[in-house]
Order: sequence, then structure tokens, then C-alpha cells
Amino acid sequence: MKSDRPHMPGYGLQPPTEKDGLLPWTFVSQRMAQAWNYWVATASPAGIPHAVPVWGIWVDERFYFSTGQTSRKGRNLAANPRVVVHLESGDEAVILHGRVEEVPPGELFSRLDETYYQKYDVHLTDESPVYGVVVTLAMAWQEREFPTSATRWRFDEGKEAPHDQRP
Repeated sequence: MKSDRPHMPGYGLQPPTEKDGLLPWTFVSQRMAQAWNYWVATASPAGIPHAVPVWGIWVDERFYFSTGQTSRKGRNLAANPRVVVHLESGDEAVILHGRVEEVPPGELFSRLDETYYQKYDVHLTDESPVYGVVVTLAMAWQEREFPTSATRWRFDEGKEAPHDQRP
């Protein structure tokens, strides 16, 4: 993973080579772990966007959530696993781009269920798939220190180039 400035023309960001003010990854990790609600954006096979709040958990630097297979987001994810996840706050923004992978029954599912139950007092079920988001790109900033704090992280395992990623 490497961090730099996001490409946001017109927002007064420092050049990508300027490292002063970049946020540490712990900024993202702490906020993802502490949040109660998360926004998940998917797209239908026709490209129609769909965004909804969900409950989720941050475990081992990965975001996990569950949804019914026949829900709009479930059908969208079955057709297109790409997703954007972000927190509710615009003052301390965290935005994750990635793709989902379904968590199979087993040890990880059990550990996720325990963590989810501790947080929400609700169990995950095998009736609704649990998805882990493989993050390919993340962005975060603190509004009070924008644009200096605007930070982007790119991950080696990400093969896709989100819309704002430049070579």
C-alpha cells in the first residue's frame, strides 16, 4: 500500500509528491472500526447506482457486511462485485473502493459473527451472504484540514483503476 494525494482538480490539493499532512492508515482503520452505520454503493447491471446504509464490522483491515441475496444491493453485487463504502461523516471522510468476496461458512464466518454480535447484539445468519470488501483504493481527509489532509492509498492487489486513479 502506498499513500499520496488524490487527484481532485479544482480543490486546491498539493501536488502528489507533497507528503506534508498526509493521514496515517490508522485514521481510516480507527474510524471504520468505531462507526455504527456505513454507506454502501453498488450499481445495477444497467449501471444504475444504488446507495444504502448498512451495519458492518472492520476486522483484520477489511470491512464486512451482510445483505439478502434478493435485495437490490444483493442482486447488484451478484452481477457486479465492485462497491464503494463510506462513512456518514463529511468532517472526517473515509471512502473505500473495492470488490466484494462472499465469506464461506467456517472459522472466519464464526469469528465475524461473534464480532458482529458484540457490536449490534444480532447474529449473522447463513441465510444472507456476508461479504468482505477487498479494498483497491481508499481516500480520507479531515474537513478542518482540507486540502492538506486529503490522502489516497492504493493497494497492490487492486487490479482495477477507480475513476480518479491516475498513472
